[in-house]
Amino acid sequence: MTLKAVLFDFNGVIINDESIHEQLIKQILIEENLTLKPGEYKEICLGRSDRACVRDILKNRGRVVSEEYLTQLLQKKAHLYVQELEKLEKLPLYPGLDDLIFQVRSRNLKLALVSGAIRKEIELVLERAKLAQHFCVIVAGDDITASKPEPDGYLLAVEYLNQADPKLNLQPNECLVIEDTPAGIQAAKQAGMQVVGVANTYPFHMLQRQANWTVDYLTDLELERVQEVYLQRQCQPTASEC
Repeated sequence: MTLKAVLFDFNGVIINDESIHEQLIKQILIEENLTLKPGEYKEICLGRSDRACVRDILKNRGRVVSEEYLTQLLQKKAHLYVQELEKLEKLPLYPGLDDLIFQVRSRNLKLALVSGAIRKEIELVLERAKLAQHFCVIVAGDDITASKPEPDGYLLAVEYLNQADPKLNLQPNECLVIEDTPAGIQAAKQAGMQVVGVANTYPFHMLQRQANWTVDYLTDLELERVQEVYLQRQCQPTASEC
């Protein structure tokens, strides 16, 4: 087993914008004559797609809406998100992101992004942060029907990476995932991938129980050591040949 690709989550790994999303969900609900209960956003939404988040909150209020109506709400939220980012002089990107991307690219590893966020939001941030050229594959909430903790998004990313480079022959166990929530970690593990949990959203000790590696900050991730673990596992079955 060798490491061939690094797959990033978006919210909570690339950009620190959960407070913006929570405020926008509150705003959307108010326009539906509903309110967001204390702690409800963290319980229902963190690590999951916007669609699953809004659908489940409405369902908890006895409101079952069509997929078309749900799409309208999410498009409204995406529009509001753009407006909020335009107010910011500087995007709240996590420290160490540029260096980690440089480490990945310098090792000729593929880069992909897997998120439940709407593609419009993802592309806006990547373009403004001048990061878009680094991610050859993006799997957004628009591309999948099942939200994390289901593995669909990560498995789809492997499929897209193999389509982009047929010689890659990428397998899930050759991917490393960077996640910040239990739902995201579970999704990656169900897809058969190794996971780094970064304590941007949840405490270190909570992620440590679930992830293969855990760091406080992206700057703490030593990609070289992670690669060594992959190589050691590749050598284990036939140690004398390695």
